[in-house]
Amino acid sequence: MTRPDVVVLDYGSGNVRSAQRALEHAGARVEVTSDPARAMECDGLVVPGVGAFAACMSGLEGVGAPGIIDRRLAGGRPVLGICVGMQILFALGVEHGETTPGLDQWPGVVERLQAPVLPHMGWNTVEVPAGSLLFHGVEHERFYFVHSYGVQSWEWTEHTGGGMHRECVTRAPLVSWGDYGGPFIAAIENGALVATQFHPEKSGEAGAVLLTNWIAQLANQ
Repeated sequence: MTRPDVVVLDYGSGNVRSAQRALEHAGARVEVTSDPARAMECDGLVVPGVGAFAACMSGLEGVGAPGIIDRRLAGGRPVLGICVGMQILFALGVEHGETTPGLDQWPGVVERLQAPVLPHMGWNTVEVPAGSLLFHGVEHERFYFVHSYGVQSWEWTEHTGGGMHRECVTRAPLVSWGDYGGPFIAAIENGALVATQFHPEKSGEAGAVLLTNWIAQLANQ
């Protein structure tokens, strides 16, 4: 069986090499690149992210990623966001009093977590909804988080939401939750668009299983 072709988008943010190694270990052929043609044609596109929301958005815009992501999703082509690569998929990010528009694929605002000690760094459990394909077999495992910001509330209706919703969504996304000083979104599965606030590439065997689950979905496209 041919291994799925995955591109880790290189836009100046994120642990791209650790993501590359983890995805290769999970069974994909992986290239780290900012080339728009490769990002469009691959079986699965991974958008990593570390640092500030605004800086990540600037880096993404610098390589034309917003348009690439939009076109991939319009064609049902899989995209996986990791950490800040998940956060930028929401409508807005608010950091240090600065509000930055995100990619608006989902409704929601990325804000500072309500916890006495930040960042949220280390292993934590995730509340996974029934029917999750991404977490199959690791629904009760721990995953590795490093973040101070997140989306802490979620509203999804027939007539509100981000870019994917305005196109054509047949069912509401599956939302998984974490807790650190209060609930925050830990992962979303929304058809071709999937994202995790935690780092699967740093989450040991549980993260490896999760990435294998995602890659298996690419193979079945």
